[in-house]
Amino acid sequence: MRRRSVAARRAAHQRGLAAERLCTLRLRLTGWCILARRYATPAGELDIVARRGGLIAFIEVKHRKDRERVLDAVSFHQRRRIENAATIFLSRHPNWRKLSFRFDLMVVTPWRWPCHLPDAWRPERSGAAI
Repeated sequence: MRRRSVAARRAAHQRGLAAERLCTLRLRLTGWCILARRYATPAGELDIVARRGGLIAFIEVKHRKDRERVLDAVSFHQRRRIENAATIFLSRHPNWRKLSFRFDLMVVTPWRWPCHLPDAWRPERSGAAI
């Protein structure tokens, strides 16, 4: 695998932050309350944690040139990391453990409004402790 330069990694990081801001704007406009952004845990980081009514969504944000390859962008390992981070988040916020939750994906492509893919995956029973 080819390593990217520091400048290329920095530019990708900035695009990712801009994509997350755009996604939080879309979520707010559609009735979601943002509980956390870039929530760091020992297991990994949650891009966005949002709530609407009795539902919490743990949202992974992906910025890609096109939507076709985005589902492949969230690997099995990444899904487990996000699920484990969600478990830690819920353990730190016991009042929210009673709510339903799901794992969503938001895709940001150039010159398009972010696409929200609800319930993009479900944890396997043998996976996270959620």
